[in-house]
Amino acid sequence: MTSRRWLSLLTALLVCSLLAVSVSVSLRGVPVAEASQQPSPGNNVPSFDSNRAWEHLRHQVSLGPRPAGSAALNSARRYIIEQLEKAGIQTRQQIFIAHTPLGEMSMGNVIATIPGRRRERIILGSHFDTKRASDFRFVGANDGASSTAVLLELGRVLKPRTHEFTIELLFLDGEEAVNWEWGTTGADNTYGSRHYVDAARKAGTLADIKAFVLLDMVGDRNLVLRRDQQSTRWLVDTIWSAAAMLGHGAVFSNEPTEVEDDHISFLRAGVPSVDLIDLEYPQWHTAQDDLDHVSARSLQVVGDVVVASLPAIAKRAAQP
Repeated sequence: MTSRRWLSLLTALLVCSLLAVSVSVSLRGVPVAEASQQPSPGNNVPSFDSNRAWEHLRHQVSLGPRPAGSAALNSARRYIIEQLEKAGIQTRQQIFIAHTPLGEMSMGNVIATIPGRRRERIILGSHFDTKRASDFRFVGANDGASSTAVLLELGRVLKPRTHEFTIELLFLDGEEAVNWEWGTTGADNTYGSRHYVDAARKAGTLADIKAFVLLDMVGDRNLVLRRDQQSTRWLVDTIWSAAAMLGHGAVFSNEPTEVEDDHISFLRAGVPSVDLIDLEYPQWHTAQDDLDHVSARSLQVVGDVVVASLPAIAKRAAQP
């Protein structure tokens, strides 16, 4: 081999070594499974961090069952408020009396506001109560905790950004029915969303809600979110397009489904709304809805897609 060929070979080996060191340094301290999931928006704007979201999920589960009206749910509400205030987000409680099959019950939504250029708002919502179960311990790692965890992390991510519309984070109490079966009339479920919509109507601010994006059961390990046929079509298309752009088409499936959830309260009031939910979850409303059956990666996918879709949602909402 000539000296020139030896020199070329040594140069190539040196370049490869430097690249390997660079990759190693960039991944240091970051789980390999998560490294490829962290987008880089630039300008020091924080990106969605599933590790932070997972800690919010874990803390909620550590409180145990959290049905509406319970001391554990009050603790969850305090935790939500504390985390939002740490992020510098203005927060208020919306306390109300719900008339339930067990009698009058005090409930409370949490409303957090990230001001935009315009007072009209885009709402991101989740319920934070768990199903009331009498014969087993239900901690709702997916059903209640996962969507609330994503919403809390979204608050941290969205707070320092500039928004055309005000962003409202809405943590809803009383989504679950007090009775075990979901009431078909709507009288024994969605207490928090129905109260919020009624209050907005009375305050004359209902027309200021340009879109409502509901998250519910978004943390299961085999996450597949189907297109809810009751949701507003343009909102579904916008979010699913963002998911496809990010390479998450397998999670955001084009298969149809139909769901009764908190978004129905908003749809009935004429607010464009969409529900992101995976009801094909074998552990739904069982004692097995625990940490072993949820995944930080699912939280990451949903968080990234919601962040990516917000500019397009705002653009559509700004149209006359």
